[in-house]
Amino acid sequence: MRMRMIGMGIALIFSSLFITTESEAAETSVLDLHEAPILSVPEAFPEQFKYDSGFDIAYPESGVKGIYVSGYSAGGAKMQDLTELLSNTPLNAMVIDVKEDEGYMMMDLDSEDETIQSLSYEYVDPESLMNHMEQEEIYPIARVVVFKDSQLAEAKPELSFTDENGDVWKNGRGESFVNPFSKDVWDYNVEVAKQAAKLGFKEIQFDYVRFPEGFENRADTLQYTMGEYKSADMDPVQKRVAAVTDFVEYANEALEPYNVDVSVDIFGYAATLPEAPGIGQNFSEISSNVDVISSMIYPSHWGDGYFEIAKPDLEPYETISEYIKVENDVLAELEEAPVSRPWLQDFTASYLGAGNYKEYGVAEIEAQVQALYDNGVEEFLLWDASNNYTRGVDYTDSGSGQ
Repeated sequence: MRMRMIGMGIALIFSSLFITTESEAAETSVLDLHEAPILSVPEAFPEQFKYDSGFDIAYPESGVKGIYVSGYSAGGAKMQDLTELLSNTPLNAMVIDVKEDEGYMMMDLDSEDETIQSLSYEYVDPESLMNHMEQEEIYPIARVVVFKDSQLAEAKPELSFTDENGDVWKNGRGESFVNPFSKDVWDYNVEVAKQAAKLGFKEIQFDYVRFPEGFENRADTLQYTMGEYKSADMDPVQKRVAAVTDFVEYANEALEPYNVDVSVDIFGYAATLPEAPGIGQNFSEISSNVDVISSMIYPSHWGDGYFEIAKPDLEPYETISEYIKVENDVLAELEEAPVSRPWLQDFTASYLGAGNYKEYGVAEIEAQVQALYDNGVEEFLLWDASNNYTRGVDYTDSGSGQ
């Protein structure tokens, strides 16, 4: 049984502050401490004081090349099939649901938070999972869906958005969001992330780090707290941007002692605009506060004519290539740019209608991957909601372009 524990060095340092010899006590009764608060987190947290989960899974030398894995797949028979996919290809990482889209925990996080406990299931045995990931040398990334959270919204409506009747607001798909202005919401999700780090995940990937789509159209009609942002000297757009960015910075700092990287999923179009005004995503500001930025740049998600491409889903190489040129330019302006690790499409977007989509198979996936390589990006993630990934794909850099 692996023992998980924080290094004892911290306790020893704190205790030593209060031990004096008789001669020292005779000279003075005042203990001269550093001006900084004892419990403040330093900018560079000493490695020896970082949490050790007991699982040794290194960051892939060739960079992360991963797939999304639902909690159901991670805890079920499909996990063996997905493991074989990684064993036989350069793919080397899994992004696994810890807190999924509805707000349920897919495994026991051993948290003292009663709401987290009440929303936890045991689809995944975390210790068995981490033993498996360590043995197979698969880099484990915990996906934590943040502000889209129907379950927390129903359990605590005061943390969500309510209508004039006091009912929790739902979008057209019946989904509810919790409030990015609320520090209680921040702490709730950071607690999930901390517990995932303790289990052995080496990276925390925050998803849905935003307000609901189209929020600007209902911001004045819904009821919700704005906390400290209410009196901030900003317009509504900047308040939303500040709340989202501040959460990312807050979470990154809180996770520093847990020895994990922090990544954020973000709409691809956020990099092509100064900011996405309704949802509060500013690509540059979020990127400045994470280790990894994962833009969702599926060809199917771009409107007709974007990047002057008539039907983006029909042109996977061109669409990805044109996007990543924009992202590269934006990241080049940052003092400390994160790793770029975009999400690519391994599904067919038939919902776009005849003439607007194509069947995605080996050629289309290879085209997307090659577009990244041709623009200097060597990390990527593949998305298919059902986890049925295309076989026979060459994920290496062919050097041939398109």
